Amino acid sequence: MKAEDRPVSELKIIGGSGGRALATLVARDLGLRVSQTEIKRFPDGEKYIRINEDVADQDVVIIQSIHHEPDELLFEYFLICDTVKDLGAKRVIAVLPYFAYARQDSRFNPGEAVSLRTVTKLIEDVGTAELYSVDMHQHRVERASDLFRIPVHNLTAAPLLTQYVKSNILLEKPVVVGPDEESEQWASVAARAIGADHDVLEKKRLGADKVEITPRSLAVRDRDVLLIDDIISTGGTIIEATKILKNHGARRVIVACTHPILAQDALAKIYEAGAEIVIGTDTVPSPISYVSVSPLIADAIRRG
Repeated sequence: MKAEDRPVSELKIIGGSGGRALATLVARDLGLRVSQTEIKRFPDGEKYIRINEDVADQDVVIIQSIHHEPDELLFEYFLICDTVKDLGAKRVIAVLPYFAYARQDSRFNPGEAVSLRTVTKLIEDVGTAELYSVDMHQHRVERASDLFRIPVHNLTAAPLLTQYVKSNILLEKPVVVGPDEESEQWASVAARAIGADHDVLEKKRLGADKVEITPRSLAVRDRDVLLIDDIISTGGTIIEATKILKNHGARRVIVACTHPILAQDALAKIYEAGAEIVIGTDTVPSPISYVSVSPLIADAIRRG
């Protein structure tokens, strides 16, 4: 679909409980307003949804980030999507900036649920016509579109994060580092955005029970390091990477991630490990959500 094929003025924007603030910003960037909805609970805990606008024959964009209470927020998305379809919406476009269950993409032990497969089926079957996400966690899946039968757009916030760092922090001899090989996709994008080299940390087995983690190819001594990844959950990977970079002589370590889940006091532990500042986006609202992905999402929707 080309930009001219999607008249933005005719879109309806709905924000779920996990994306109301972001929906407001995206609507503002598109020159629209957020549609009025009522989301509450019955006394027994059941979710109540009411769409207070006419959505018949309209393309409806539902913005719902699936963080911290993923089961509840996913079910709320299903209720909203099914409701607007029943009310005559022409197409439902899902914007799920943080996509829960993406890590559970395989059966590692007998009897395990392949949760990602279940979630994708439900999203499709409820009537979603198109989906946008941001830096969807993909360990063993090459492309997000391989998971769905509907069009899927996996956007990246790495350039936005890097631009924020570039505009607000004076970097000396910068180098961008990913904490593991899987994070190289974000490190390479970020490095191009600021014209810097990039590297990843890799494990070198020195014996049966001894592993050394080092930068793969670049020296970091006396350099400012931008350490970037998609998710910080408990922070274990970033904490270990920060310590290693400091031990290798990094002048400063600036940490950036798209999805700041920050479980189990992760933020304090990252600072204790030696990070100077930790920066995240508003795909997950947090104390470090300095960067909004609203321009990224609005531009993608506008282009179609």
